[in-house]
Amino acid sequence: MKWITRSHAHVDRVACPWLITRFVDSDAEFLFVSKSKVMETAEKTGGIPFDTAGAELHHQGNRCTFDVIIQKYELSDKALLRLAKIINAADTGHLEADPLAAGFEAIAVGYSLRFPDDMENIQRQFEVYDALYAWCRLDVAGSSA
Repeated sequence: MKWITRSHAHVDRVACPWLITRFVDSDAEFLFVSKSKVMETAEKTGGIPFDTAGAELHHQGNRCTFDVIIQKYELSDKALLRLAKIINAADTGHLEADPLAAGFEAIAVGYSLRFPDDMENIQRQFEVYDALYAWCRLDVAGSSA
């Protein structure tokens, strides 16, 4: 399936492709287009728009798109929910909401500066998300003991 979002990927527009690929659609293909073309491109391609105004999979209240995707696809993995807290705090500008959010935001900015091509940016950052998800698995295992 094609998934379409705005270009210039940052926290949520990197986190969502990672989430989609790892937990929703392992064959996902991502298109990054200008903000004004997301819905039009989705309609033309039959793809799923996300993290853009007018899309079902977009910020809702205090939830970022990552949270909305977790809810829509009924994902309940505790480590994933822990990761969602970090992503939400970093993406919504509430860095004080999670102790890891500011560092994660800094990493996201650094990657976007180093790799301005959206596809290269997300491919390189997936390693960071995989590592953070592994840490989250450890974190939730330790807090449930």
